[in-house]
Amino acid sequence: MSEDATAALSPRSGKSLFRRLASAQESGLLFVIAMIMLGLTIFGGTTQQTVIDQETGQALRGDDGRPVRRDVNTFLNSRNLILLANNASFIAVMAVAMTGVIVTAGIDLSVGSIYALAGIIGAEIINNMPPDSGGLFAAMGLILVACAAGGVLGLANGAMIVGFRLHPFIITLGTMSVYRGITLLLTKGQTVSGLPGAIQPGFFKADFGLGAAHPMNTLIMVLVAVLGWFVLRYTVFGRRVFAVGGNETAAKYAGVPVGRVLILVYTLMGVAAGLAGAMAVGYFGAATSGAGQAYELRVIAGAVIGGASLTGGRGTAFGAVLGTVVIELINNAITILEIDTNYLYVVTGGAIILAAVIDRLKQGLQAR
Repeated sequence: MSEDATAALSPRSGKSLFRRLASAQESGLLFVIAMIMLGLTIFGGTTQQTVIDQETGQALRGDDGRPVRRDVNTFLNSRNLILLANNASFIAVMAVAMTGVIVTAGIDLSVGSIYALAGIIGAEIINNMPPDSGGLFAAMGLILVACAAGGVLGLANGAMIVGFRLHPFIITLGTMSVYRGITLLLTKGQTVSGLPGAIQPGFFKADFGLGAAHPMNTLIMVLVAVLGWFVLRYTVFGRRVFAVGGNETAAKYAGVPVGRVLILVYTLMGVAAGLAGAMAVGYFGAATSGAGQAYELRVIAGAVIGGASLTGGRGTAFGAVLGTVVIELINNAITILEIDTNYLYVVTGGAIILAAVIDRLKQGLQAR
């Protein structure tokens, strides 16, 4: 056996691997998620749920003709868990791309406006499709149009940041208002509905035999997380993103095309916001001009809680998803425990501050 193989199998190597796993940001998040879920399972109480016939998808009825209902754990039931994951998916898809932006020491405050505007554009386009269009065809059309629209808006952000040499905070603060205004002008403040009828059962609300639970958006979220992990970890572009965030001047001298990297990062951020907008439009069956308001706070919080450093140079795609799940679990807890929903803003803002403070302390310890 080679020395490398022997070292890999040694107890010291096993301890080192365990230490790395235990100290990883994702490990701490998984522990927090487990503790929140345990608390909600114990203290969330029970609720009555209508029993659904898996073959027909209809409610089972008793001899008296009334729907059969049973007591289930308010938190720990399949419908609530899949709904929780679905609600998290819209934010998590954007948080994965936001991680790339934050790794470059940037920020994008326009994601909520891009989310709304791209969804509106996608809904308007597919409204012109024949009413009998297949669900998959209409869904792919919605996703492609919304992603393209979001990509163009993100490209505009990146081009202005690089071209004007202004801080991303200033540019995206301005475009947040501009894009929201365009959304309102296009719709006159009205809801865009009338999407092809097959788009929900044919794709976004396909039940996969789960009755009222619809996991399609959750599957998209997982796919985006895997893709984001692969790009940041194993591609030249991913290494360049970290190089720019670690030291932009050094990256320039090393031959990294910093301008092109930044433009592509913000373009991908726009594409992700467009995808999330398409997911929401397809799931809810309509697009509203007010969609995505204050989403920038939740997206940034998901990325930062997931381990992305606001000073740049560090962050992971899976961490962004887990950070978003933590926020959504808190939101779910507020609903289940019947707490004033406005506390979500307090908790989310506090979580960003706490994550930033912890990151600063970790940097100080590493420097010592």
